[in-house]
Amino acid sequence: MRRDKPSCVIAFPGLFEVLALEMNVEVPNVNVCNVVHKVNDKRITMDQFMQAAIDEARKGYDAGGVPIGSVLVHQGIIIGRGHNQRQQRGSAILHGEMDALENAGRLAAHVYREAVLYTTLSPCAMCSGAILLYGIPEIVIGENSTFQGEEALLRQRGVTLTVYDDPQCKALMERFIVERPEIWYEDIGESGM
Repeated sequence: MRRDKPSCVIAFPGLFEVLALEMNVEVPNVNVCNVVHKVNDKRITMDQFMQAAIDEARKGYDAGGVPIGSVLVHQGIIIGRGHNQRQQRGSAILHGEMDALENAGRLAAHVYREAVLYTTLSPCAMCSGAILLYGIPEIVIGENSTFQGEEALLRQRGVTLTVYDDPQCKALMERFIVERPEIWYEDIGESGM
């Protein structure tokens, strides 16, 4: 389909190419959501994969846990999804990203190296370590204002990061931190109170 002077910029899931607002562009076979966000001062359309991560975060929140969700995507298909389950399962390590990796099961090394990990919150040191261990080259982050994880380390090691600055992700985390600060600080390994 051809769009003349598109009303929003479209992000291609998995490729993260942002098209300029003023350009006439060919957009073949794109499923466009109508939620628009800013990335690096550019408007983009939120894709289905971040929405799946947000849905996972809500599942965690609804179950009394920390609202962080994640999905692992390979060749445009979600192969693992999860949400923080430290509270629900009494786990020391089941952050959203770790749960998504666990639920993806054992994968060949090349699958991780071709995958994109979507997460509603900036990855902590533990989750960043798993990202580096498996060589996941690209991370899409819902927001990093309530918690800034190991983004500098990931960038230093060549991982491509995209931060959506998503208001849904922020609002869910801010609400949880106000309601359950003791669980939040435990989850990130701080005393905080």
